[in-house]
Amino acid sequence: MDIKVIAFDADDTLWVNEPYFRRTEEEFCTLLSEYLQPHALERELFKIEIDNLGLYGYGVKGFMLSMIETALKVSNKTISLDHIEKILDLGKNLLNEPVDLLAGVEDVLDTLKGRYRLVVATKGDLLDQERKLKKSGLSHYFHHIEIMSEKDDANYLKLIKHLDILPENLLMIGNSLKSDILPVLNIGGYGIHVPYAVTWAHEQIEHTIENERFRTVEHIKEILQFL
Repeated sequence: MDIKVIAFDADDTLWVNEPYFRRTEEEFCTLLSEYLQPHALERELFKIEIDNLGLYGYGVKGFMLSMIETALKVSNKTISLDHIEKILDLGKNLLNEPVDLLAGVEDVLDTLKGRYRLVVATKGDLLDQERKLKKSGLSHYFHHIEIMSEKDDANYLKLIKHLDILPENLLMIGNSLKSDILPVLNIGGYGIHVPYAVTWAHEQIEHTIENERFRTVEHIKEILQFL
């Protein structure tokens, strides 16, 4: 491998994220339990979230709006203002969750810094991701921060153009096969999948990946054996 740049996903690769969303979703379902059973409400919320991605993108703010839209729909627009206020509070609490680093992350970054150019390649709300990166205390490890509206082939190609490298000079590390690994393999880069215990349904894929430029590890520290 002729790796020059190592890109790291942020949420659920560097720090905890999805469990906070799951907990908020559970609280939302409890709040609206008089209108719909939890599993049915989860399905309705997920459908509305996916429909809204093109409008709001990824992140907490879009999630808040989707919760409000779901509440209006399942209540037939009879939801009280008090309930709407509580939904907004759920979203604000989610924005203020602590940034808890995953085990081994800082050790890996410390080992690799100076040997490679390290970048963050993530998606989501710009302000929220910048806030989390600042709170994480990891900013000084990274040469560049890329916050994408979508992680697809085109945006990864823009990233390698900005970094002035070839696709085969890029190694992407992340917890999502769909967003972090497949697009990078598609353009000729390398990918290492570090699974996380909780993965959003939208990021899951059913087929296996067979590619000589792809590896899966159980823990982020294991990536060092390939470098």
